[in-house]
Amino acid sequence: MDWKNNLVEDDAGVRDVLTSSRRVAVLGIRSETHAHKPAYGVPHFLQQHGYDIVPVSVHGERGPILGQPTYSAVADVPGAVDVVEVFRRAEDIDAHVDDLLAKKPRAVWFQLGIRNDGAAERLARAGIRVVQDRCMKVELMKVLQEQASFRPGAPS
Repeated sequence: MDWKNNLVEDDAGVRDVLTSSRRVAVLGIRSETHAHKPAYGVPHFLQQHGYDIVPVSVHGERGPILGQPTYSAVADVPGAVDVVEVFRRAEDIDAHVDDLLAKKPRAVWFQLGIRNDGAAERLARAGIRVVQDRCMKVELMKVLQEQASFRPGAPS
């Protein structure tokens, strides 16, 4: 299989990642003291919509975030992870690729504004699906809106 097929660049692929995932490790999550930042607000929104959020702090925060224990590396998270959502600057992602490869989640999602094609290629070549430069909250809101507007038997 061509590794480029693991680069998720269309809406259908994004929807598939979201709807087939439940456990999301958030690399670079922020604590409640930074509730105004997307690195807290997005995982909080996901948690409110049924996702199991696993905090992975790179900012030195200790203790629970969103009521969950915090880990210092993705590979330290017990059990399987469906998606790792990444809140790191593009130039900082390379330092985390080996950690991501060690955990081997089904997908890695670089948040809106974050693109690192070299890291994405390494992950994709390892069989991990990669979404770049998209917001999980915005994309989930689209999926929820689609689901709410779909009513079986309704006139189209």
